[in-house]
Amino acid sequence: MKKQQQKRTLNVSKVLIKISMISKRQNFSAKQILKLDQFKGQQGQKCFQGLMGHGSDYSFSEVLRVCAKLFSDVQFKMSHKKIMLFTNEDNPHGNDSVKACQASTKADDLRDIGIFFDLMHLKKHGGLFYRDIIIHFEESSKLQDLLQKVPLSRLKLKLNKDIVISVDIYNLVQKALKPPPIKLYRKTNEPVKTKYQTFNINTGSLLLPSDTKRSQIYGSHQIILEKEETEELKWFDEPALMPMVFKPLVMLKKHHYPRPSLFTYPEESLVNGSSTLFSALLIECLEKVVIALCRYTPCRNIPPYFVALVSQEEELDDQKIQVTTPGFQLVFLPFVPFTEKVMATPEQVDKMKAIVEKLCLTYRSDSFENPVLQQHFRNLESFTLYLMEPEQAVDLILPKVEEMNKILGSMVNEFKELVYSADYNPEGKITKRKRNNEYSEEELKTHISKGTLGNFTGPIMKEYWLKKQELLEVLTKHFQD
Repeated sequence: MKKQQQKRTLNVSKVLIKISMISKRQNFSAKQILKLDQFKGQQGQKCFQGLMGHGSDYSFSEVLRVCAKLFSDVQFKMSHKKIMLFTNEDNPHGNDSVKACQASTKADDLRDIGIFFDLMHLKKHGGLFYRDIIIHFEESSKLQDLLQKVPLSRLKLKLNKDIVISVDIYNLVQKALKPPPIKLYRKTNEPVKTKYQTFNINTGSLLLPSDTKRSQIYGSHQIILEKEETEELKWFDEPALMPMVFKPLVMLKKHHYPRPSLFTYPEESLVNGSSTLFSALLIECLEKVVIALCRYTPCRNIPPYFVALVSQEEELDDQKIQVTTPGFQLVFLPFVPFTEKVMATPEQVDKMKAIVEKLCLTYRSDSFENPVLQQHFRNLESFTLYLMEPEQAVDLILPKVEEMNKILGSMVNEFKELVYSADYNPEGKITKRKRNNEYSEEELKTHISKGTLGNFTGPIMKEYWLKKQELLEVLTKHFQD
């Protein structure tokens, strides 16, 4: 029985290694991908067990022996021989020292014939098995490089005129969008590139970029600008992050966030000692519970933003492994249109607070997928794999109306009675309310003294200030005089 399980385990390794070798020479076809559907679900698990097999009683040295055998069967010449091992098991043999010794010996044999390993850990490892024989392998950092975030930009943090440090700006959350369509040429199926050229209307000759200029009419004059001048008009300040003032953290409200925040971390390549000063600034902000209001200019031709640097403390798990990175959250501050308050009575506010407390849940962004994007990619998948119809995506963002009504009871109707009138019909047509532009005599005198009376339109003046009879009397008196 053990020999059969071991044989099935080796078959699995053999299939996976063959797949990796084929993928280097050619791309997978739709037919090959469709064959993987037989391993889906419980029925697929049984099919996998019967076709390839699996087992817990295996030897890592036998897996290495199969790898060496597969390389020896290759007929063409290879520039290098490397096996990529993806594993989440750091101690495959447990306390079996015999199998561990056999694996170490086989690793020596592979290294002697020029076969090396790329060891990729899929979870946080403790180094019980591979750390003992790591001298026989090349531990790969490719997986860490893939997981490492690329900075959005690299800027200078100017504390004052003389003290400048370098920081990296990271984008933690980004909106997922549909990929844009690509125009293809019908005959060759190659992407079509668009090229613009400027011609002279009178002669039809081709114009160079230096032959064209931009102009702006101001009043009755036409102002002609060079290309360099138009670029300078867009320039506000050099890209930098400049603190202006420190404020208590309680002044920053959660409902004032207009967009997702960024993350700031020190960087040593431009300015030496940036990490030390950045760490000191972070510790002081954490101890005093303050935020730094800054002027953030991401690029040269982009106007500056006003942001708040919110300190974030380092967090470790039970194994003393970092879970949260220390640094500053770069929070964008809203302008006046984002902070407009809706006028509501205290009864309406209290009733809505009670509804919100009843419907509170533990929110996780990865628990709710965008149904539009999911369906879009399912349609592409069905088209690529020649499926009859695409798989329907489940809309996880639809509210569970029945469960919400059971939890709230009569609170929804009570809130509607407080907010809406008795004759309100949510399904009826919305009628635009007529704006009432009635002005007092003092306000009219103020507009006349400032010379802003001409800003009012004729219909407004006729409709709200002068009735028809009053207008006739004014006209009659004017012509009589």
